[in-house]
Amino acid sequence: MNGLLILDKPVGMTSHDVVARTRRIVNERSIGHLGTLDPMATGVLPLLLGRYTRLAQFFGRMDKAYTGAIRLGQATTTYDAEGEPVGPHVPVSLDAEELRSHAKHFNGELLQTPPAYSAKKVGGLAAYSLARAGQTVELAPVRIVVHDFTITSVDGDTAEFRATVSAGGYIRSLAHDLGQRLGCGAHLASLRRVAAGPFCVDTALSLEELATLVQSGELERHLPHPRTLLPELPATTADAHTAGRMRNGAMCNLADFSTAPHVKVFASRHELIGIAQRVAGTLFQPTVVIG
Repeated sequence: MNGLLILDKPVGMTSHDVVARTRRIVNERSIGHLGTLDPMATGVLPLLLGRYTRLAQFFGRMDKAYTGAIRLGQATTTYDAEGEPVGPHVPVSLDAEELRSHAKHFNGELLQTPPAYSAKKVGGLAAYSLARAGQTVELAPVRIVVHDFTITSVDGDTAEFRATVSAGGYIRSLAHDLGQRLGCGAHLASLRRVAAGPFCVDTALSLEELATLVQSGELERHLPHPRTLLPELPATTADAHTAGRMRNGAMCNLADFSTAPHVKVFASRHELIGIAQRVAGTLFQPTVVIG
């Protein structure tokens, strides 16, 4: 099956676990995800199925939106609830407005140090594998943009929040850094991704819903229409001769009225042939062929 599937990842599973489960459910070996989620996190996990995995390079780096909770008064090794405590627990009594004021400090462009327990590569190895082996991991700060980090409510030592960050940003690091700024320590207690780029949790399927749709033969009707994918790329429909050249990887002339460097090429309203790169004028070279 070819398409894009938006799943609602359950708590306790890695993104790799979800991909493996989906392979079995839809009987499709070729599946790739567009951005991982930690095991404790839930929410939007977009998956490319079948030959649509060839489109991954065009989805780029998407902003992500989250809701969740931060536990104040205790830092951890992983910056979340799955890590070991670092230092003593500090009793916390903070006014909501005071906490919101501190959170505003993290809005905008900033340099963020990823958690040592992350998939960032150090000498070709994942940082978390080195950290678990007891090695000291030093990761370079990464420039990210925090579009929104707002404390929505406070109950004792737990602060509920919403956040939207650019690709590469870690909510765990936001929680940890907020605790450092407050001087009491903090860690991420729960996290739900509500959007990844244009993909929202409102349209995401649970694994149970996915299995039901596959059994009833209704899954394809619940996948996003191919023409809605990669909306920044204009679409054109090729005639039979041009579609044949496109499928064979040959240059072709396309009826395109944009100046975009890449276009989506369809053989019909629904059938995506692939992506072509403009050579000059209306002359295009196929760069990805779906079928």
